[in-house]
Amino acid sequence: MWTFIQDQILGMKWLNSVIGNLLKALGLDITGKIGGSIQFFLYDVTKIVILLCILIFIISYIQSFFPPERTKKILGRFHGIGANILAALLGTVTPFCSCSSIPLFIGFTSAGLPLGVTFSFLISSPMVDLGSLVLLMSIFGTKVAVVYVILGLVIAVAGGTLIEKLHLENQVEDFIRNAKQIDISQEELTVKERLKYAAEQVTGTFRKVFPYILIGVGIGAVIHNWIPEELIVRFLGNGNPFGVVFATIAGVPMYADIFGCIPIAEALLAKGAKLGVVLSFMMGVTTLSLPSMVMLKKAIKPKLLGIFIVICTAGIMIVGYFFNAIQYLLI
Repeated sequence: MWTFIQDQILGMKWLNSVIGNLLKALGLDITGKIGGSIQFFLYDVTKIVILLCILIFIISYIQSFFPPERTKKILGRFHGIGANILAALLGTVTPFCSCSSIPLFIGFTSAGLPLGVTFSFLISSPMVDLGSLVLLMSIFGTKVAVVYVILGLVIAVAGGTLIEKLHLENQVEDFIRNAKQIDISQEELTVKERLKYAAEQVTGTFRKVFPYILIGVGIGAVIHNWIPEELIVRFLGNGNPFGVVFATIAGVPMYADIFGCIPIAEALLAKGAKLGVVLSFMMGVTTLSLPSMVMLKKAIKPKLLGIFIVICTAGIMIVGYFFNAIQYLLI
């Protein structure tokens, strides 16, 4: 039953067959490069868009119960590593990319929450949201998805805890540290209002991420059907011990979210790249993208930004090599 759910409901393999049959009916050879690329592109775009809309609606409905003020009050009741764990968990039901998470991070910091707690949230939010869990399950299977999310949460908690121990509060820009705290009462939303909010989030997020889905699937189609397998294996397979390092660094200049990364990761894995390599690439894109770092630099000083980048990079690489080592147990 679970295999059916994973393959046919989450993975939508039936959709791939339908698209393949339609392309055959139109006279395209789906075993060739052009036909195969078109099939990959149409299948992945359709599948990701369907999952995207459903996931955003569900997650946004859940998120409507945790507006910033309520989240701040919840986090304020906890201290120590418990607060870091809760912040990392709350990050799983918030925005899908780091550029969207940074304004919330600034708000939490301005509200006086401990710096380490806010960084646990900032790391977790783009890296291990609930959307990534479902999408990873649809592509790589349940084992990979669950281990990925657990390790992502570990990075978020460990990173936030370490930043807290370093006492770097003076590395936050003054305009944030000195901001006036304003408590805004959160009126309870009705079910109808929550549904409306969720629908608006679907529309807004879809408009924002759809171009990146097209780009990501396009790159994935090229990798899947045009780049020789030997080339991928040489640089990102067993023979290259630095594949995880290259993949993490390669993700930094990009700006995308989990929805744009997964088609590329799927194609790389199919071509022979190691599992840890492709997951490191995904983590690098979602957590350390250059646009996100530029935005974050407005809020924190260079020393803290550098420490944040080092912690995240080290954590991502450790996770990558760990997945490489246990790949035979997961796939």
